[in-house]
Amino acid sequence: QVQLEESGGGLVQAGGSLRLSCAASGILFSIDTMGWYRQTPGNQRELVAAITSGGSTNYVDSVKGRFTISRDKAKNTVYLQMSSLKPEDAAVYYCNVRVEIRHIMGVTQADYWGQGTQVTVSS
Repeated sequence: QVQLEESGGGLVQAGGSLRLSCAASGILFSIDTMGWYRQTPGNQRELVAAITSGGSTNYVDSVKGRFTISRDKAKNTVYLQMSSLKPEDAAVYYCNVRVEIRHIMGVTQADYWGQGTQVTVSS
């Protein structure tokens, strides 16, 4: 059974830092990309940052220079270091793991999601 265990959310003052962690277990297929999404009430979930198996990273423009995503492949764990936090960064942050399933017909991708961790930034 696949489990994504998230930790590190909480309340922080504007300008502060938080580090999110997400440990994946029970995954039987090759992990392609690990990432973090966030969602606020009434809005769609948006990609914050992602990192591929090769180490390439991708960030939403609003967090570039403030957030850093990293990955420990041996531990199937992804981290999001968030610095210089702003009130607009407040959201529920979700860990995402995308796997590749190789079969006779080709390759299929599947997504797994964490339960979400709340990040609150006070002004």
